[in-house]
Amino acid sequence: MESEPKIKQKIQSLIFGCSIILLVGKFIAYLLTGSAAIFTDAMESIVNVAAGGISLYCIRLASRPRDDSHPFGHGKIEMISASMEGILIIMAGAIIIYHGFERLFTPSPLSHLDIGIYITAAAGIANYFLGMLSIKTGRKHRSEALVAGGKHLQSDTYSTIGLVAGLILVKITGITLIDSLMALIFGGLIIFTGISILRKTIATLTDKADPEKLMRTASILNKYRRDDWIDIHNLKILEYGSYYFIECDLTLPWYYTVAQGHRACESLEEIVKRESGEKITFSVHADSCNESHCRHCLISDCKYRRNDFVAEEPIDLQQIVESDEEHSSDEKNM
Repeated sequence: MESEPKIKQKIQSLIFGCSIILLVGKFIAYLLTGSAAIFTDAMESIVNVAAGGISLYCIRLASRPRDDSHPFGHGKIEMISASMEGILIIMAGAIIIYHGFERLFTPSPLSHLDIGIYITAAAGIANYFLGMLSIKTGRKHRSEALVAGGKHLQSDTYSTIGLVAGLILVKITGITLIDSLMALIFGGLIIFTGISILRKTIATLTDKADPEKLMRTASILNKYRRDDWIDIHNLKILEYGSYYFIECDLTLPWYYTVAQGHRACESLEEIVKRESGEKITFSVHADSCNESHCRHCLISDCKYRRNDFVAEEPIDLQQIVESDEEHSSDEKNM
């Protein structure tokens, strides 16, 4: 069975090779037809090839094992790859819009539209299936570069559908103005795609909190909660390529020995790792309880209880993300 890095590299190599073939085909179609709309597709193919090469390099780099200089691994390099792809897409969109405006005011005759339509349609279908393969592999193996590349390839297909429909309309009506207008429309759509990819990668690079991942973790903690997990707060989840780094504070009985506290922290780590199915590096800080916790402490036979039990406090999103300062304030107000 092939390793995860090898699978990702194999898929990206396939996509890169196919992108070069499609690039050649689209430029042949553009040279034959002189169509501004097909030029749009050809420009996107240049981006696909450039982004594919960058992604392949970054995936290989991201597969390197952790070392002293990179204790969390090299996974974030894939974010750089996805960011560069977003920038390239935006640049291609701007060039396409410029070319579309130029053709709008200085139209030129079109020829061999039937051949151009066939080549463009075939390339669009190929891009869709390559994108589907890239997204599926990227999500399975947590590769942002593959997911971003796959979404870009599939967005090419959606724009190709409209582009082919427009070219058929040009062929039927003979109105070449439609060709230039299509270039402007799809140039705008391409820029929108690039901005969407950039927003996602910037959010990950700046370690923006992901409520969905936090909620999923809270759900696991609630389901498998142990009586001595009195409270969990200050939880943070950081993404490093195909790895996650999670840290949190776990409140335990104040009378626990170091060994007991260590076992409790280890049990929390093991449960989250097992139930999430992700590659996780954990850091759990143990806090000691105080009398304010007695109201929701589940240890029924605790001989040090100072207040009566009132109700179990569920582990929810608001609680687990509270900082130490916020949490201390809440405890004082009890």
